[in-house]
Amino acid sequence: MTDRTPRRYVERVIRVDHAGEYGAQRIYQGQLAVLRNTRHGPVLRHMQAQEEAHLATFSRLIAERRVRPTALLPLWHLAGFALGAGTALLGARAAMACTVAVEEAIDEHYGAQEAALGEDEAPLRAEIARFRAEELEHRDIGLANEAERAPGYRLLSAAIKAGCKAAIRISERI
Repeated sequence: MTDRTPRRYVERVIRVDHAGEYGAQRIYQGQLAVLRNTRHGPVLRHMQAQEEAHLATFSRLIAERRVRPTALLPLWHLAGFALGAGTALLGARAAMACTVAVEEAIDEHYGAQEAALGEDEAPLRAEIARFRAEELEHRDIGLANEAERAPGYRLLSAAIKAGCKAAIRISERI
């Protein structure tokens, strides 16, 4: 770990994490549009509330640090909702499989950021660590709700993870 984190890297972290948390809350909005009145509604609302808190933090950092947000927010607005609603239409297990896949990709992403941020960014690193723990809680909730029993789980999971990783790479820069 370095003592100083280059400003450009911190800007990329804030930009991509803002985009990711924006997309995550849209995924839950899509899932809730389909599953709100099922037994899964309360747990989806719980996870959505945490994602909204994460988004609020990165929205604040975008403004405070004058970081340009990704130009792709309109795309993530549509894609996130479509992913959430689409998997929910396949059933609650598929919605939970979506959650597991997204959160596993985010765990890896946040872990790399934690390792790369220097001591000068200890507060940001601590927030990312806290959010990472909550994302892992979401993964565990998905697994507890039979995500792995969704039809085509491995294929669905692999496709969603690949999409998340591509969205991360693109949102860091655009």
